Amino acid sequence: MLMPSVLITGAARGIGRASALHLAAAGWNVYAGMRVPEPLGDRITPVRLDVTNDDHIEQLGDLPQLDAVVNNAGIFVGGPVETLDLDELRHQLEVNVVGQVAVTQAVLPKLRARRGRVVFVSSANGRVSAPMTGAYGASKFALEAIADAMRIELRPWHIGVSLVEPGVIDTDMWRNSDTTLKETIAALSPAHRTLYARHITGLTKAMVRMRRGTQPVSMVAQAVERALTDKNPKARYPVGKDARAQEVLRAILPTRVMDALLARVFGI
Repeated sequence: MLMPSVLITGAARGIGRASALHLAAAGWNVYAGMRVPEPLGDRITPVRLDVTNDDHIEQLGDLPQLDAVVNNAGIFVGGPVETLDLDELRHQLEVNVVGQVAVTQAVLPKLRARRGRVVFVSSANGRVSAPMTGAYGASKFALEAIADAMRIELRPWHIGVSLVEPGVIDTDMWRNSDTTLKETIAALSPAHRTLYARHITGLTKAMVRMRRGTQPVSMVAQAVERALTDKNPKARYPVGKDARAQEVLRAILPTRVMDALLARVFGI
């Protein structure tokens, strides 16, 4: 019996690596997309894949049978929107949005032949935008819109399209968050550091609280598996208590109240 196969982008670390290992253990043949390929274990084939590299994208056509793609590769650009370097903003969107679309376009003929699945790893920030994370949030909001459109567009071929929306997960992004914040602050002009001093202090305190509640990356890998195997896949799979709570609050609170709550949480 031919086992199902899946391409996972950003598989070198974090959610992508955990998902690759989890699915391989569950019997999937995994193509692990990485900028620098390295062995991960049995049933996992490393694939050189930078989602912004046209040559790498084109070579995805050489993959044999494919039953699913998990678009997970992503980066984080932080800071107040007023201060964002526009080239960094473009790169944020190029990796987190355009790259995901490019990969999906490249493999859709294979997925259509197998009535496969498309999974986008979004974020709780894909539905609630927080201060100092506007660029990252914008990329995840865009993924949500693209997935919603594709879910309907691909109905005639029975290709399921789902979003996995993690909250605060124990990955290197959160483990290195102090360093990332320091680099973000260092990139600000002296004038902007003064203007946004309250925001910086608030975010620093909020990150300490959020890190205490990080949840295991295995929870996301399990949600990815459900998105790939559920008979009737859901449009969205929130992961973690914080992601689910945020989803409920966004649905029931007026925008003005939600804004005030976020301002309070982030000390603004």
